[in-house]
Amino acid sequence: MARPLRVEYPGAYYHVINRGNNQEKIFLNDRDKQKFLEYLGKANERFSLIIHTYCLMSNHFHLLLQTPEPNLSRAMQWINVSYATYFNRKRGRCGHLFQGRFKAILIDADGYLKHLSRYIHVNPVRAKIVSTPSKYQWSSYSAYIGKEKTPQFLKTDWLLSHFGRSKKEAKRNYKAFVEKADIRTLENPHKQLTEGFILGDLDFVNWVKEAFLSKRPEDKEIPQLMKLKPKVQIEAIVDAVSEDFACSAKQIIRKGRKKNKAREVAIHLARDLCGMSCKDLGLYFGGVSGALITIMSNRIAQEIEKNRRFKHRVEMIKTQILNI
Repeated sequence: MARPLRVEYPGAYYHVINRGNNQEKIFLNDRDKQKFLEYLGKANERFSLIIHTYCLMSNHFHLLLQTPEPNLSRAMQWINVSYATYFNRKRGRCGHLFQGRFKAILIDADGYLKHLSRYIHVNPVRAKIVSTPSKYQWSSYSAYIGKEKTPQFLKTDWLLSHFGRSKKEAKRNYKAFVEKADIRTLENPHKQLTEGFILGDLDFVNWVKEAFLSKRPEDKEIPQLMKLKPKVQIEAIVDAVSEDFACSAKQIIRKGRKKNKAREVAIHLARDLCGMSCKDLGLYFGGVSGALITIMSNRIAQEIEKNRRFKHRVEMIKTQILNI
């Protein structure tokens, strides 16, 4: 089963969504919703989460949050397990409450957080539960417009700072921003996602790729990773390796010479960075089999694990390639 790609780093912003198993309800009454908010408050303290927005619907929930520490997975696992344990014990049931793994959208906050918060806050209106978002008790919207006291775990200052200098002005402008929007034409910001989990402009997407994905090893269980990893021209890899090993590109590409460390390093890096199949790499490196490409790449991977100096050398070559 494919696993979702997670990128975690200090200060990251996420839109987190989780749904009930088979679309079943995860909140059966107000007490359930209140209990979930209690766990959210405990997670705020336990994992230093910064909760910017929330909305609890009958069969799913939305959170906009920030992680000062790179611990999103641990925090959400704790929230989900804690709430599911409460829910099952109360009803004398067993089995999964949530539909698999939670969904986490990595957000470029400056450009998208306010639009996502609006989309989340009008969720109950789109579902025709209430006529205006201020009438829905189980979202953070009433706290944003000053209708209700702000929960201790909810942080509204950062988002409201984009709507006015004073709190009064910011709350008034945010209310207009949300309630004057036509929900019939309001577009889901998720339509702009890159590979289903990054919401940001091209610079943000490229930064995520280079900073967090370029050095991650391939994983067939995470198909998103293969699509997002930076693709490098194979010639750039051969040139960088030949320069580091003080040999010619021909010595790397052609087969025949045994114990050709430069060739094996180039093959290892090409397999990681180019997005080419082992079969195609074999054709490029002198017409060898895809199986041999795998063997040589694995040999270098094992040496990297055992030899710290060699690991540093390969990482420096990789850094040079990605900066070309």
